[in-house]
Amino acid sequence: MNRKSLAARAAIAAAAAAVLLPLAVQAQNIATVNGKAVPKARLDNLVKQAERAGQQVTPELQAQAKDQVVLREIFAQEAERTGVSATADYKAQMELARQSIMIRELFDNFSKKNPVTDADIQAEYDKFKAQSTGTEYRARHILVETEDEAKALIAQIKAGGKFDELAKAKSKDPGSGANGGDLDFAKPENYVPEFSKAMVALKKGEMTEAPVKSQFGWHIIRLEDTREAQFPKLEEVKPQITQALKQRKLQAYQEGLRKAAKTDYKFATLP
Repeated sequence: MNRKSLAARAAIAAAAAAVLLPLAVQAQNIATVNGKAVPKARLDNLVKQAERAGQQVTPELQAQAKDQVVLREIFAQEAERTGVSATADYKAQMELARQSIMIRELFDNFSKKNPVTDADIQAEYDKFKAQSTGTEYRARHILVETEDEAKALIAQIKAGGKFDELAKAKSKDPGSGANGGDLDFAKPENYVPEFSKAMVALKKGEMTEAPVKSQFGWHIIRLEDTREAQFPKLEEVKPQITQALKQRKLQAYQEGLRKAAKTDYKFATLP
């Protein structure tokens, strides 16, 4: 191969590069507005913000974001032209925006460097599960205003009246009355003490012999069934536990920064 051939090839390559370089630069922009390029990076950042907010990135969202980026450039150029960027109010808001962005990035970086582990999640799950052990009771009740009403209903039930039908007709409890007095399964501590004490003293199928008084009125209680407390599987609650632990870690980090800071300011709402 002679020198002329090499020189010709080099010239062709240089010419091709000169043609392709503007095209490569242009590929990094999504538009030009009044001669100014609008970089694709702005679109990518706007889409990323949408993802952070929990939105699903679809072709429609991409198209809307692209429109927004170009519109922002149009409006921003007009704001520059009319002197908005020189005003004191603009500068004050820009400082707040700068702080907000830096703080968001600070917290995002902390969360990335301090992830919630599977061991953390398991430990939190086990703690709540241990607190939820015990017996759950399924009871029915009829709530009335006076002791005499309650005694009369007890007599009717003993004479053959159906508990659920009387509950629908007579109970003042709007939540359970329509369901025949059924309260579903719950732990005793979910009820007022007087109700709980009477309920746990019953055997399956038994009804209170005397009305039970509480702050709500007079109750007739029948115990339907008992079971060991139910607790959801880890997979069912893992997202909620993860989010709660992540928030707890972040709050501890924020509190540590606050306490370590040297300031003469006294926070009004914080210890």
